Amino acid sequence: SPESNLPSLQQEQAKAGTLLDLNAKVLDKDWDDIPPSSALQEISEEEAVQIIAEPLLPIQSSTLRDYVDHSETLAKLVHLGVNLSQVEKRQKAGQLLLTLDFEKDVKKILLFLKDVGVEDNQLGPFLTKNPYILGEDLEALETRVAYLKSKKFGKSEIAQMVSRAPYLLLFSVERLDNRLGFFKNELGLSVKKTKDLVIRLPRLLTGKLEPVKENLQVCQIELGFQRNEIQQIVYKTPKILTASKKRLKQTFDYLHNIMGIPHHMLTRFPQVFNSKLLRIRERHMFLAFLGRAQYDPAQPSYISLDQLVSLPDDVFCTEIAKASMRDFENFLKTL
Repeated sequence: SPESNLPSLQQEQAKAGTLLDLNAKVLDKDWDDIPPSSALQEISEEEAVQIIAEPLLPIQSSTLRDYVDHSETLAKLVHLGVNLSQVEKRQKAGQLLLTLDFEKDVKKILLFLKDVGVEDNQLGPFLTKNPYILGEDLEALETRVAYLKSKKFGKSEIAQMVSRAPYLLLFSVERLDNRLGFFKNELGLSVKKTKDLVIRLPRLLTGKLEPVKENLQVCQIELGFQRNEIQQIVYKTPKILTASKKRLKQTFDYLHNIMGIPHHMLTRFPQVFNSKLLRIRERHMFLAFLGRAQYDPAQPSYISLDQLVSLPDDVFCTEIAKASMRDFENFLKTL
């Protein structure tokens, strides 16, 4: 009957009214609020050519350069001066950088490094050498700096150490403490001299200890220096601890056995061990040729080892050898 159809008619009318209301609301909305069309909906050829597709993220790549356009972190690190071609050579460093968010993870570490004293123009080179610090816990890094301060290292000294030894702050407080204790006890240095030693060569705190131990044994057993002499040599020239054992022995052999320099003189001028053996040999032979190879301070025309190796060629010739550069160059041609 007509009466039985009334509820359904009313329902249909209500639906129609609702649709009209929705259409009106859609017309009042901004176009940006309208949901996107279905992926299955057909579009015109003109609309299709206007679509700009985002480049696909490489599934696998051997270089970080392929990810720079997709990663805000990598792009900003490149802008800072980080050399990604060097970073990707370090084990798992590339994977680490790809997992980091610049605002959440990287920015706080950069601010920390600046606060420690790393200069703005050094942030790129620093992170190139040690990208792993970006994955470190900030609180742990601050604890390590606080430890160095507790050992009376000044702010500028810490800045110098961190800049010259980028891996320093990856070491725990326990490891840093053990390293300082090792050099203090092994060399018999005071606390102040131990500090001075690692400030001048901070990679002593981060490098392997085995080569250091071996060089100390070489100095004592093979080269014949006394413990107090080794202490003086190392304090004046820390690099001797990380020098090549072969080069160390060859240089000593020439200085001591060919030139006749005694142990106490080598202890007084240990910088000579940092010089190239060829430079020492050429200059000594030239002086010997001229009859001026005199290294005994008690004798006239004495030439110190420092003068022998540190002066530029022209100054060495005119002031030490009392000859011209041409004389020296002609002599070298005869060797």
